[in-house]
Amino acid sequence: MEQSRNVPKEEALILWFEEVGIADIPLVGGKNASLGEMIRQLQPKGVNVPNGFATTAYAFRHFIEKAGLEIKLRELLADLDIEDMNNLRDRGRMARALVLSTPFPEDLQMAIAMSYRKLCTMYGSEEDTDVAVRSSATAEDLPDASFAGQQETYLNVYGTNEVVDACHRCFASLFTDRAISYRTINGFDHFDIALSVGVQKMVRSDMAASGVMFSIDTETGFKNAALITTAYGLGENVVQGAVNPDEYFVFKPTLKQGFRPILEKRLGTKEIKMVYDLGGGKLTKNISVPMSERVKFAITDDEILKLAEWACIIEDHYSAVRGKLSPMDIEWAKDGKTGELFIVQARPETVQSQKAGNILKNYKLNGSSNILITGRAVGEMIGQGEANVILEVHNIDDFQAGQVLVTNKTDPDWEPIMKKASAIVTNQGGRTCHAAIIAREMGIPAIVGCGNATGMLKTGQEVTISCAEGEEGKVYEGLVPFEILETSLDNLPQLTTKILMNVGNPEEAFGLSAIPCDGVGLARMEFIIANHIKAHPLALMHFDTLEDKAAKWEISQLTALYENKSDFFVDKLAHGIGTIAAAFYPKPVVVRMSDFKSNEYANLLGGRAFEPVEENPMIGWRGASRYYDPKYRDAYALECQALKRVRDDMGLTNVIPMIPFCRTPEEGRRVLAEMEKNGLKRGENGLEVYVMCEIPSNVILADEFSQVFDGFSIGSNDLTQLTLGLDRDSSLVAHIFDERNEAVKSMVRLVIQKAKANHRKIGICGQAPSDYPEFAKFLVEQGIDSISLNPDSVLKTMLALVPCNE
Repeated sequence: MEQSRNVPKEEALILWFEEVGIADIPLVGGKNASLGEMIRQLQPKGVNVPNGFATTAYAFRHFIEKAGLEIKLRELLADLDIEDMNNLRDRGRMARALVLSTPFPEDLQMAIAMSYRKLCTMYGSEEDTDVAVRSSATAEDLPDASFAGQQETYLNVYGTNEVVDACHRCFASLFTDRAISYRTINGFDHFDIALSVGVQKMVRSDMAASGVMFSIDTETGFKNAALITTAYGLGENVVQGAVNPDEYFVFKPTLKQGFRPILEKRLGTKEIKMVYDLGGGKLTKNISVPMSERVKFAITDDEILKLAEWACIIEDHYSAVRGKLSPMDIEWAKDGKTGELFIVQARPETVQSQKAGNILKNYKLNGSSNILITGRAVGEMIGQGEANVILEVHNIDDFQAGQVLVTNKTDPDWEPIMKKASAIVTNQGGRTCHAAIIAREMGIPAIVGCGNATGMLKTGQEVTISCAEGEEGKVYEGLVPFEILETSLDNLPQLTTKILMNVGNPEEAFGLSAIPCDGVGLARMEFIIANHIKAHPLALMHFDTLEDKAAKWEISQLTALYENKSDFFVDKLAHGIGTIAAAFYPKPVVVRMSDFKSNEYANLLGGRAFEPVEENPMIGWRGASRYYDPKYRDAYALECQALKRVRDDMGLTNVIPMIPFCRTPEEGRRVLAEMEKNGLKRGENGLEVYVMCEIPSNVILADEFSQVFDGFSIGSNDLTQLTLGLDRDSSLVAHIFDERNEAVKSMVRLVIQKAKANHRKIGICGQAPSDYPEFAKFLVEQGIDSISLNPDSVLKTMLALVPCNE
């Protein structure tokens, strides 16, 4: 589209999005420059972006200069004190009033009006078409500073006069209290920044859904996952944190290979949605979402994957433009009339992408207390202080530095006090809401979407905010002691022995993947079953005939989204395994099939109906003996289905299943036959199967086991127990339990020799090398291929083994 009146870009009052690109931030601000860049460069690649135009920085300065506003505004701001809330509020109010009381020059009014009419025609509207009018400052959306939300946005604006008026109000919003404060803190002169306004065709997401997505994990900085959040209606509620949205994680590397790697889907409450308000003079309004819609995901799997694909395309493009990886913060919307998806904004992510990659910082609680409330953790940190419950923004003067801000939700008007907080807790919001974004930027922990934090916490109450224990953030009563551990990752040694990690909790996997290691030597399936599934697999398969009414009710609540309860088991297990596998991809991730004892299985929901009562479950019906048994075979098939989904559908072929407590080679062959029935054939699609070495028979018959399995992993706990003939759960003989006993070491020495002779891989995933550095050295001396350690032991053991590898 040709520029109006053929004037140079630098002197144009209006530029259409397709006329600008990322190099034009000085002309139209970051938001509008990015929209133009995507329309020009990415729309041909299938990324949908609604069209529109922008008033320019030249237009803004033309307005300011023609009316002589700069001198008046400088005088107003001469005695600005952003630490004095009343002073900041007064100066901001007077500055905005001055801008709004000064009419636009006639040529600017005309340019906006003509462009709006042209946009109406472009979208086939004889009448006024609906547009979003968004501010875009020339210092906005820079790779190392986020001005997001500092200026105003107006949705569902229609009519020429209304569009001109909305542009005028956007100009005035350069002087909102929050924008003045933010510029002052970040060292920007108020008049070095100009304001552009984008006028963009609305997407009718009020009739469908919208949200925010990041091409990086916002909490850990894990670069290979896209995070998508979704709620019904216009996207403002997700951005502001007025709703708890659905969340989805997608693994980018195998998505690009054509797989469907949705790692996680979490249902949000989505209680309200913002829609068009066609009466009463308002542009939008919030209405309640029917319960039948709240309990469903707002978009389909195909739409999740399409959005993630676009996130990859956008990130790859901006990374190429900037010459380095450029994670992106993207707003999207679905049109309820056409069913089409659109990208409506994209800006650089400015927190995780700026962190130093050579320092590993871990926060660790050194005590515990009553948990008062939980929510979504933001920032893997711990903060504490006196709670201050503030429900309305006009009461922010009551907030003191170092307190914990507790409120319903935040928007940019809260920012003058957010920088003073030791932590933030909100009732509403997801991990992409305003409170979450600002907390990350300011380096403080936040817990969002708590539900009723403002009711449960009291002003003056001392609390500890922990976001260092996985994805669930916890508010503890009192000031719980904690420490901050910093480790430099520069110049770590390269060992010939592979150092792997034991990872149980999928929620911690992205964060743990930052610790240098060669993969995962033990991912315990039972952790996922106990903490994420909670129900016995056979209770799910025989739900209709389950007699335990209490368990049946709990299971019905857990599986509300699933008509077939078995699908719940497969889904949750696949998501958990897939998340761990993705975190360390393409390094190997060894997943141990379920190894509950019968008493532990009985404690799962509905489990007692399907489990025997054994005198000694530790050496009873566990591990391999269950998998081919007619009483459990169908449940084991579900485990295999989950694993097959991870490998075949998600493309995570780095997963290696491992069979626990396999007493004989024949038992191993029977287990492999069950796996093959369920689509997991050893050797197909690179599938290897390992066996735990934790029974003396595994050592004595290691040559025979080598003909059945591809590798061994020593389980030192059970091997010690069964070699020394003691119950490791018994306190009476606990003093005898020691993996360093010569009998145990002889067993370990022998199985390593036999595995090597049979060209089979052998590692260890038991506790011993994590507890005893000298045992780790012994293993290296015997030529073990790998040592899998608890996360807190990886670096110290790696350093301790340097002399052994020289």
